[in-house]
Amino acid sequence: MTRARYYAGIGSRATPTEVLSVMREAAQALAGRGYILRSGGAVGADSAFEGGADLDGGRKEIFYAESSIPTWAFDSVERYHPAPNRLTARARRLMARNAMQVLGMGGGEPVAFVLCWTPGGTGKGGTGQALRIATDYGIPIFDLARPEVMARVNRFLARARRSA
Repeated sequence: MTRARYYAGIGSRATPTEVLSVMREAAQALAGRGYILRSGGAVGADSAFEGGADLDGGRKEIFYAESSIPTWAFDSVERYHPAPNRLTARARRLMARNAMQVLGMGGGEPVAFVLCWTPGGTGKGGTGQALRIATDYGIPIFDLARPEVMARVNRFLARARRSA
């Protein structure tokens, strides 16, 4: 039996429009290759990835801060957030949700990679929580704000268009 291939498609709510288009197309291409999207349902990057996955009937796991969040995900906030004591209850739920995007509902199925956009390619902002977890697990991170990553993804998309 083939093991499911997951990736986290995440990023800033302020992701530039041209990057949202790349995310949407990448999600569609990845869905066509059997990858399962994990994301958070927020406006911006999350919605672009989800919309792209939907274009190809791709499978997805969308984790909302309003839904049931397991204890292990809340525990991850203490471990990975630089100032967990400063978080509001809502922000704590969002940070816990980020752990699920990277590690799955049960916390034991890490994604193969993270595809994201963060301002200036710095890994800052709310997405940073997911990136700290991915880094700790040795999961590759591809931040589309970094020119070399954008170039690599554009090459992937060009190949996907030719084979479509």
